[in-house]
Amino acid sequence: MFDYATAAVEGALAAGASYADARVVSTRTEKIEVLNQQVQEVARAETIGVGVRALIGSSWGFFATADLSAAAARAAGERAAAIAAASSRVPGPPLELAEVPVAEAFWETPFVEHWAQVPLSDKVDMLIGVTATMQGVRGIALARAELGFFDTEKWFVSSQGHRIHQHIVESGGGYDATALGERETQRRSYPQSFGQYETGGYETVRAWDYPGNAQRIAEEAAQLLTADECPEGEKTLILEGSQLALQIHESVGHAIELDRILGWEAAFAGTSHLDPALLGKHRYGSEIMQITADATIPGALGTFGYDDEGTPAQCVDIVKDGLWVGVLSGRDSAARAGLPPGGMVRGDGFNRLPMVRMTNVGLLAGDSSLEEMIAATENGVYLATNRSWSIDDRRLNFQFGTEIAWEVKKGRRGRMLKNPTYTGITPQFWAQLDLLGGETERVHWGTPNCGKGQPMQIGHTGHSAPAGRFAKVRVGVKA
Repeated sequence: MFDYATAAVEGALAAGASYADARVVSTRTEKIEVLNQQVQEVARAETIGVGVRALIGSSWGFFATADLSAAAARAAGERAAAIAAASSRVPGPPLELAEVPVAEAFWETPFVEHWAQVPLSDKVDMLIGVTATMQGVRGIALARAELGFFDTEKWFVSSQGHRIHQHIVESGGGYDATALGERETQRRSYPQSFGQYETGGYETVRAWDYPGNAQRIAEEAAQLLTADECPEGEKTLILEGSQLALQIHESVGHAIELDRILGWEAAFAGTSHLDPALLGKHRYGSEIMQITADATIPGALGTFGYDDEGTPAQCVDIVKDGLWVGVLSGRDSAARAGLPPGGMVRGDGFNRLPMVRMTNVGLLAGDSSLEEMIAATENGVYLATNRSWSIDDRRLNFQFGTEIAWEVKKGRRGRMLKNPTYTGITPQFWAQLDLLGGETERVHWGTPNCGKGQPMQIGHTGHSAPAGRFAKVRVGVKA
């Protein structure tokens, strides 16, 4: 595989590129879905091919082919260089690449039980059993469960001498119960609304005990039909960990992508409210807000050994004591901003141009706990599990809805509430963070469906978060 990547790089250099790199990417996937004890889908797929980037002047060119032959790979490099040359006829500022160490390496996801070694019948039977348990609860109309798995190998070669082989294994899934009332439906999901995905084998699925939580999830969905509406007003807000993870993803993760900040990326989900001149000066949140982008966390979904430019995985401070101090960057964007490269460039398969993506952008733990947050709250609400989200294209104004909430009065969790929402403006909202759960409650939540770019690429990102408390947030807002 290194030979095909090398042929692609050589083809680009021979056609005039000043720099080139290539990735041979092999991906195997498996997806299983069960609805009301009936198998809806069992899908397995494999793809393999080579994608090559070429740099000429200020312009990148990219080309990919599924034809794995030396001649086709070399031709792909020549085509990438031709595209770069055509783009360079409308030149921009000179494009440099930040320096990274040249590596020859192999990196593999640690795993105990590869998902492909688990019999398909075991996986299907488990999902059928989970949906049967949920259907056994009165009022449940739909019980859905799924599993998804990825096995990706990458061989990376650059004109600077990189030769890196990686093997990344990812596993996960989830389920939900939908209760049907006379005029509404309510849903509860587990472990979170998008499913929980991690790097690792089938042991990551077993750890979440799907069968052991199905009864509770279905009962909560049914109970929501007769629950009181979440009242509107300014209250103390406590967010469960997976909802706080999505809050990080939308109001921090996308905003700190350097290509957005520089105006290079705007088409799919906008730019950013951040100004490079304010790096190290802008207050993003309260002093207990500590966020890192850490691609080295064992088991987290945004973990790898090297990014798709050959930059080593690393931990980068993003928000320190509430101040914005770091970004997500690639070699070109980092050089333009005068920053060290963070190793945050990845592509969705062999046939997509790598771009700046989130790694594991998450909160460091605090010194509280969910129980202590509730005990310290006089008048508030506790919201769990995302149901909806909306945020403007500068990542400032937002509104989120969750599947379920509970009233908190005088230090105690009380009645269940349905249709909860909350709204805010990013820096003001994070400035109201006053309590965070400790390390034992911090979960490395995985987001398997992050979209960016055109044509859109799906990224796998991680967001570590415990529960967190925010003062004076407007909740119960109806659209």
